[in-house]
Amino acid sequence: MKIKRVLLKLSGEALSSCDKSVCSESLQTIAEEIKAVLSFGIELSIVVGAGNIWRGAGKEIERVSADKMGMLATAINAIAISDILKANGIKSVVLSACGVTGFCNTFSQQKADEYLEKGYVVVFAGGTGNPFFTTDTTAALRASEIKADVLLKATQVDGIYTADPKKNPSAVKYDKITYQEAIDKKLKIMDTSAFLLCMENNIAIYVFDFHKKGNLAKILKNQNIGTIVS
Repeated sequence: MKIKRVLLKLSGEALSSCDKSVCSESLQTIAEEIKAVLSFGIELSIVVGAGNIWRGAGKEIERVSADKMGMLATAINAIAISDILKANGIKSVVLSACGVTGFCNTFSQQKADEYLEKGYVVVFAGGTGNPFFTTDTTAALRASEIKADVLLKATQVDGIYTADPKKNPSAVKYDKITYQEAIDKKLKIMDTSAFLLCMENNIAIYVFDFHKKGNLAKILKNQNIGTIVS
């Protein structure tokens, strides 16, 4: 399959290292991995999580407020990614689903399409703009809206396993799995709502280890790494 338009889902932890929530070295690594694949002629967009800054709260802060705080945290991460891309000579823009006037542009599908067609890397912030939805669901939603060919789910493991390979050494890796199997087996790599959105819109999900240098390029060259959900 020829891949033209891509949505990359990064966790907030991809930005953190060296005892910092947002680490310049981690950001530079992200920029280098992205710069290496833009010559392939793809149109790239990114959804980033906020786990490096905010993971919600207990009883002290109720769910809706906690989710709003998480949406704001994704804007911080998105601005950081966009700026490091620009510092590496890559055109980039942040589009946010929640109003952060003066910091990000407001999201619309039309704006996203226009920027992608002009060669910008579009970084989506603010989640879906509503509480109760994770950034995995945001990634599936944005991928559906921009008609992405694939959703690349960047993780710290090399695919989807029958169990957590860090806890269970006998866990077996899937090379390919269907959306429905992923849902039925309750595999926690993404939310059920994210799997359903991708299934309804026929968007393949590639789950791979982003922390291994060169893996992003390998995925986009159709090399057999990670796990494909389709």
